[in-house]
Amino acid sequence: MSLPTTVDKTRTRRTAAQIEQLSNQIIEVLDDDHPMAIRHIFYLMTNPRLPVSVPKTDSGTPNGYKIIQYHMTRMRRDGLIPYGWIMDATRRGHHVYTYDGHKDFIRQVAGLYRADLWAHAGHYVEIWCESRSIAGVIEDDCRELAVSLYPAGGFSSITLAYQAAEQINEVAFQVPAEIIYIGDYDPAGVLIDQSIEKELRRHLEPWIELNFHRIAITPEQIEEYDLPTKPRKAKDKRSKHIKETVEAEAMPPNILRRILREKIESFLPADALRIAKVAEEHEKYRLIDLAERIEDGGVS
Repeated sequence: MSLPTTVDKTRTRRTAAQIEQLSNQIIEVLDDDHPMAIRHIFYLMTNPRLPVSVPKTDSGTPNGYKIIQYHMTRMRRDGLIPYGWIMDATRRGHHVYTYDGHKDFIRQVAGLYRADLWAHAGHYVEIWCESRSIAGVIEDDCRELAVSLYPAGGFSSITLAYQAAEQINEVAFQVPAEIIYIGDYDPAGVLIDQSIEKELRRHLEPWIELNFHRIAITPEQIEEYDLPTKPRKAKDKRSKHIKETVEAEAMPPNILRRILREKIESFLPADALRIAKVAEEHEKYRLIDLAERIEDGGVS
């Protein structure tokens, strides 16, 4: 069943059954895996095998993305899905944290303590991705596995690449630097990672070993996961071998995170994460104990 395609004042009226079915499909995918960006949900809902699908287009008319965007707004305001199930990494607030004295500070920062997961890894690893939307999906995994995350926002600024290279020069002077990349498979997307690698190498010290790993999106993944494709833009003269394009957001988030975690963990010693978590709990306990002793007057 195809869903009528527009959501503006001239939109085709949809049946109540179609609206309910689309809502149920969205709830089902979000209940299984959240948070997601609206763009991820859009691509999941373009699957023609679904009882109700939306057009693959995200511009002009018909516009499947606007349909999903409209329904996601309505469903959240109607209480059908929690607001927290949808993430938007492109817009964020900036907060200032304050503390009620040094004892409160120690208690609060105790929860931020991280053991050095990579102390014995023999590699320095960081993640680059083409879009901020993808960064929002993988941010928690990068945080848990203690790797830096760089959303390039398309072709990266030379300033960001310079700053990243300076970080690599400082921390990877004795170990190989492994750069893991996630980006679109389209005429621009297959060039962005090459541009990032070239710009990084421009600023690296000559003794730094840099290895670049594109883990998504690849032609093999498009076939393996039956990812939705769109025709390339006729006016784009780059990468002419690419006939059908796929955005990174078309990859189901749970699969993308699994691929990323497996790649990151391949550079870690066995059980490194478990050992680090045990060490973290021990040190957090010591910090909290210190705060309590300060409060009791045992430490001044």
